[in-house]
Amino acid sequence: MRDLWEAFTGFLRTFGALQLFLLRLIVESPRVLMRPRLVTQQIFNAGALSLVLIMVCGFFVGAVIGLQGHSNLARFGSEDILGLFSALSLMKELGPVITALLFAGRAGTALASEIGLMRTTDQLSAMEMMAIDPVIRVATPRFLGGAISMPLLTAIFTSVGILGSWVVGVPLLGVDAGAFWSQMQAGVGTADVWEGILKSIVFGLAASLIAVWEGYNAIPTAEGVGRATTRTVVITAVVILVFDFMITAMAISLG
Repeated sequence: MRDLWEAFTGFLRTFGALQLFLLRLIVESPRVLMRPRLVTQQIFNAGALSLVLIMVCGFFVGAVIGLQGHSNLARFGSEDILGLFSALSLMKELGPVITALLFAGRAGTALASEIGLMRTTDQLSAMEMMAIDPVIRVATPRFLGGAISMPLLTAIFTSVGILGSWVVGVPLLGVDAGAFWSQMQAGVGTADVWEGILKSIVFGLAASLIAVWEGYNAIPTAEGVGRATTRTVVITAVVILVFDFMITAMAISLG
């Protein structure tokens, strides 16, 4: 019982410290945005360097949706709504979730290990000695870069995924091209698009915050940096799936 209580209180302390850290990042964000070079560099590191991975995975996820969707819809004679099926699946669910998981595995680990290495080699302490706040110079630009990159990567993943579904459905499986696009245009509503956008923004904020937090508070050893990198992927994956359920339930209840 005592161990459980200590674990619970430790979780509360960590959660509270994380909220204070997030609040400080938000407060310092306007000042950092006045130096756009810092943010654009991190957008390049987190977003542009993940672009090939996102596009390749998006295309093949869309291709699989095209195969599975056509196979299942053919049982009911509804192959023409493959475009609508693919678009809704990618926009509302698979696009934001898979992009966030890929982002955590590629960019999140890079952020955590980079900041953790700066902690291990006393670069953050050196900044403090030179009266440079590492939260402003290191943590906030990386947080903003990741948070801005995620919605953009999600849009690219979804677009390429729809293209992959079209490639499989229309040229290979013989679905009518006009029906593919017209059903998608008629069936996808503004609420569906906004649900995907909301998820991508929330997932981006969560993934970036966890990566920066774990790296900034990593134990200054090689083992500590490795543990922080692992925790970044594991915690981000769990948080993304929990938020996905909450946002989906909220969207259904409001719809």
